[in-house]
Order: sequence, then structure tokens, then C-alpha cells
Amino acid sequence: MDEITNAVTVTPEVPQNSTMPLDNINQGTVAIEASRAIAEAQGKLVIAKRFPRNEIQAFANMKKACQRTGLANKAFYSYPRGNETVSGPTIRLAEELARCWGNIDFGIKELSQDNGKSEMQAYAWDLETNTMSVQNFTNPHAKEVKGKIKTLTSLRDIYENNANMAGRRLRARILAVLPADFVEEAVAECRKTLAGKNNIPLTDRVRKMVVEFEKLGVTQEMIEKRLDRGLDTMTAEDLTDYIGIFNSLKDKNTKVSEWFEYEKISTDISAEIDQLQTEKEQVL
Repeated sequence: MDEITNAVTVTPEVPQNSTMPLDNINQGTVAIEASRAIAEAQGKLVIAKRFPRNEIQAFANMKKACQRTGLANKAFYSYPRGNETVSGPTIRLAEELARCWGNIDFGIKELSQDNGKSEMQAYAWDLETNTMSVQNFTNPHAKEVKGKIKTLTSLRDIYENNANMAGRRLRARILAVLPADFVEEAVAECRKTLAGKNNIPLTDRVRKMVVEFEKLGVTQEMIEKRLDRGLDTMTAEDLTDYIGIFNSLKDKNTKVSEWFEYEKISTDISAEIDQLQTEKEQVL
């Protein structure tokens, strides 16, 4: 499914007035909205300058947040690409880091919707340095189901598809305006938390992971087959990787068959479970 994207980091200027042609548009409404947008943007910049971030406190807040298992468990994503596994910080971690760093405005916008597609924008704006990272992209109202492209007609399906695709780009925009060392230290701190720098033994966390995987139709045998050894040999690093896989499956970004081999009880069991997962998505 083709999509058009572009990303750029710029230093935005707050517009003073508009000279765009306003044919077939209520100019009074446009003027009011433009004035409101200008005032809002200027207000954000003024407040950011009046209350600048404390970088020492920001790092302390980040470490405290990443030491919480609730955040650490949702900090990483994984998905297969060819023979490789792509992984990185999730949108949840990116949003929390933006909160800790402070004075970061971020979000997604639907610029227009027409002819079975939406023009979308994801952005993150550092209000102190006045640096903005923006990505515009075209998102078709369609998704792949069992290898075929299905056109979306339900407003809810279109909204959720747009939000899902925009969320991935928003993550990248937030990470683009945050200092690299700040993000790297947060990732390392989350890995420490998942590695067991707390009071919960690694074996207990592995058992809990197996229980959660079983809810998604993944058995202990399937995990061990992919791991190529017994669960009793699983390391903290392995656990971190599998948490990323679990998050990807739970968020419906990937399917079980992309990660695990099903036991050969039936030649069609893999397809049947994937079909049930797809049908469940459609019902929800």
C-alpha cells in the first residue's frame, strides 16, 4: 500500500497575517481562526521562555519514570522485517520523555479527507528552542487483511487507522526534537528495570510473560522453539526482546505467525488463528 511521506525539522515563524486566496471561504471565520491560532502559538512561546526547563530535574524525572515497571513494560516495540527484527522506543515512552523534558508541544492533525484518503500531519515542537519536526503523509482509507487490501468505509475504522499510522510518525517526530543522550539514557534505564533491578525475580517475570502470551494464543512450547532453548535459560535481555514482541502482538501491529511456528496438529491451525485474530479486530 503506497503512501507519500516527508519529514523535516525546521525553525517555525509565527505568522503575522495571511495572504492566501480565500475564494469560496468565509473570510470572517478564517480571520478569527487565524488570529486565535497566532495568539495560541505566541502564548506557548512566551510561557516556555518564562518557565524554562531545568535539565537536571528533567533527567531525574526521566530516570524515576523509567524505573517504573508499568512504563518499562510498554517502552519497546518489535516487528519483523525480512530476516531482521526492528525494535525501538514506543510512542508511550516518547510521550513520557516529552513530558519529562518539558516545553514540548506535539500532536497529530488531519489536514483534509477526500477520495478515500486522509492528508495527515504529525509534529513535535520544542517551544524553548523554537525547533519543530514535522511529517506530512497521505494515508489511504484501507488496510491489508489476509494479504488483500480492504477498503475502509466505517468512520470508526477510518479514525482508528489514521490514528494508528499517525502515532508511529508522531513517535519519530518527538524523538527527533529530544536530545539523543536523553533518549539513550531512558532506553538504558528501562532495560535495567526490565532486567530485574527490582524485587521481582527473573523467573517470576518469565512465568508472568508466558501467562500473558498464552492469552494471545502463544504457548510455552512456541516460545521455547523460537528461543531455541528452555525458558529456564532465558536471560534478562531475552525477556526484554519478548516483551517488545508481546507489545507488537497486543497492539495488533503484527500477527502471531510472523514470530512463532505453530505446533503441527493441523496444517491450517496457523491460518485459522490469524483469521480469528483478524475477525476479532474487525468486531472491535
